[in-house]
Amino acid sequence: MIRLIFATSMLLAIVSQAQNELRPVLEKTYSAWRESIIKKDSRDWSRFTATYRRAEVRNRIVSEKRPFPAAVFELPTPPPTIAGLKFLEAKQNGRTAKASYFGKIDFGVGGDPTDNLLVLSFIQEPTGWLYDRADFVNLTALPDVRKELAAGNVKYLEETPEAQPSGVVPPTPIFAQPAKYIAKVYVFCPGREVKLLVNKISQHRFANAKEAEIVIGGALDGLNEIQYAITKLDGGTGHEAMTIRVYLFSQVQGVQPIKAFEYQVSENGEVKPFGTGTFDVGADIVAKLQGK
Repeated sequence: MIRLIFATSMLLAIVSQAQNELRPVLEKTYSAWRESIIKKDSRDWSRFTATYRRAEVRNRIVSEKRPFPAAVFELPTPPPTIAGLKFLEAKQNGRTAKASYFGKIDFGVGGDPTDNLLVLSFIQEPTGWLYDRADFVNLTALPDVRKELAAGNVKYLEETPEAQPSGVVPPTPIFAQPAKYIAKVYVFCPGREVKLLVNKISQHRFANAKEAEIVIGGALDGLNEIQYAITKLDGGTGHEAMTIRVYLFSQVQGVQPIKAFEYQVSENGEVKPFGTGTFDVGADIVAKLQGK
């Protein structure tokens, strides 16, 4: 029993030391990244942002036909400061790490902030730890969790996979060409998972969702391709209605989105698990997008 207590104490000491060493490094990175956003410093933003995240942000912006990197800094409010928040934990798994904070997270939108959870993600590269993303968790519907975190109990974090570093660094996407035509995929898939690949570059995943996402690289002149894979989720009946669509968006004020592609299944209809479809952006579509 004494040996077990000693071993447990040693383990806790090691974990505490690791957190003490990791925390200041991650906080320094986040503060520098946040400062780059506030100062609209594209050089420092690139310096402190993970490589794959930079590519992802850049691809999304140019696919929306917005200027890069200027559009990076077009935010309604600056990223929240972690000053004054209660530090909960910092954990590393391979080249990934997360730091979690609790308190009144102020996004500068007015009102009186309540106590919630902020989880910052980082990726280790040759230059050091770089910022990946921030996840905000509103605890209004989780009053017991709010009480636990206020008391320093991190059970919720330990039981939530998204709050733990995965150890997996996402691959850096290839740089997409600026879009000629803005496009979005829309999916309605209750009880199902839908994976899409548009023009062999824009990947999407929807699960039990009703959502739309920007098509990376946009739509092209002529024939465009969309591949899909559909699977039933646990709890789904397999008989739900579902829809996959691609919309094209004009930059001319007053021109409505154009539905370029649709795969739709009625309730109790047969769903193809895999498929490939196409849509054509011809002269007539282009004229409509131009408001002619």
